[in-house]
Formats: sequence, C-alpha cells, structure tokens
Amino acid sequence: MDKLLGRISTMSGVLAVGAFTVNSCLYNVDGGERAVMFDTLRGGILPNVIGEGTHFVIPVIQRPIILDVRTKPREIPSVTGTKDLQMVNIKLRVLWRPVEEELPRLYRELGTDFDDRVLPSIGNEVLKSVVAQYNAEELLSKRAEVSERIKVELLKRAKHFHLTLDDVAITHLTFGREFMKAIEAKQVASQEAERQQWVVKKAEQERQAVVTRAEGESTAAQIITEAMEKTGNAIIEVRRIDAAKEIAGKLANSRNIVYLPGGGTGSSSGSPGLLLNIDK
Repeated sequence: MDKLLGRISTMSGVLAVGAFTVNSCLYNVDGGERAVMFDTLRGGILPNVIGEGTHFVIPVIQRPIILDVRTKPREIPSVTGTKDLQMVNIKLRVLWRPVEEELPRLYRELGTDFDDRVLPSIGNEVLKSVVAQYNAEELLSKRAEVSERIKVELLKRAKHFHLTLDDVAITHLTFGREFMKAIEAKQVASQEAERQQWVVKKAEQERQAVVTRAEGESTAAQIITEAMEKTGNAIIEVRRIDAAKEIAGKLANSRNIVYLPGGGTGSSSGSPGLLLNIDK
C-alpha cells in the first residue's frame, strides 16, 4: 500500500513538473496583437515578427514581448499662432497604428510606450508649422485643406518612427477673445453697410418714380393744351361727361348710397338733390 501511494505521489510530481514545463514553453498572441522575441543567446531582439496563435518559447533564454497593432485614436492639443499673429487653440484627432514589419526596431528604439513618446511631440511640431502658414480667417474657410496638409506632414514625420496614420482631423478650433470681438464688429459693420446700400437703392428708385410721374403729368398737360387749342372747350366737356359717367356707375353699384331728388319738378328748381350714405 505504501509503495502504491509512493508511486502515485511520484507520478503526480512528474505530471506537475511536466505541466509547468509545457506551460513555460508556450505563449499565446491574441487577435490584433503581434509579438517580438528577446533572445539572450542571439543578441537581443530578433528581427522576426510573430503573428497570432500559440507559439513555443525556450524558458529563461527567450522572452516574448506582446505589442498591440490595432488602430487607436489619439487627441493632440496645441496652442499656436497664425500668420496674422492670432493665437488659436486647436485639437487634432489622429487614428494611428504601428507598422508591423518595423515592430522589432520600434521596440528596440522606443519601447512599448512609443505613442506617448512620439505622437505629442511630432503632432505639436506639425501643427505649429502648418498653422503658421494661414491667417485666422483661412483656418475657418479652408479647414479641409489645412487638415489635409497636416495629415501629409504628420505622415512624413511618423514614418521616421515606424508609425502610420489612418486618419487625421481637426476636432476643435477656437481663437482668442480679442479676435472673436473683432469678428463680431466686422459682421456688424458689414450688415450696416448692406443696409445703407439698400437705403440708397430705395431712395434712387423713389427718385426715378417721381421723375417718371412728373414727366407723365407734363406730357398729359401738353397734350390737353394742344387739344384745347384745336377744339376749344370741347375736350373739357368730354372729360366732364366721362367723369360724370364714372361717378354715376359707382353710385349705381353701391348699395349704401341713395339719391333723393330735389323738391322742384323742373330743371329750374333751386332745391338740389341729396346723396345719403346708408350703412348696414
């Protein structure tokens, strides 16, 4: 019985040692990650990049370093000056990831916190150099162009540090208080100038209307004068008859006006007729 227990204990110890050894010789690289191998016998970081899956490692001699290669966002704030010496507060959103083929050199030169070491410094450098080429108004009107230039320059700088950028965009852009007051004053002045132009145009149109009306009245008076010279008072009588017809037509179509003839029976009667306005 004692021998059986001894054998079981020995086998358990062997299995435990074997499991520990196997576990020490294996490591996993998850999705979105890559590994580089540090080998003490071959002089440090090996040039190969290890992909996803389960891999063997020699304990004590080799040590895998797991690195994340997925695209990650980074916001880079900066306060810089424009071409016309206006201070601008700008924030840049960068989607970045390391170049997989350069991971051994990247780890050897910068370690695992390479994004904290590289992106803020090159981001501020590029922002200051590009923004200084535009004035404040151009930053607002040419925002897409500014973003594209920042992206091109930032890609060039990031390439030296074995990083690549998937997207670069300006997410925040504000100016100093003095510049905002100047913009408001300029807008008010522009609106006032437009209003004055409208007033001038309106006055000019009214003047032209008065001139046209006066010319028309002058022409009509001249025509009447020439007609009277030719026909005497006949033109006046015709106008009087036309006016009487127009008045009679309006009175006939109105329901609120009643004409009461005078008391006399003949045309020589001195009692005039009455027009009564009868409201409903």
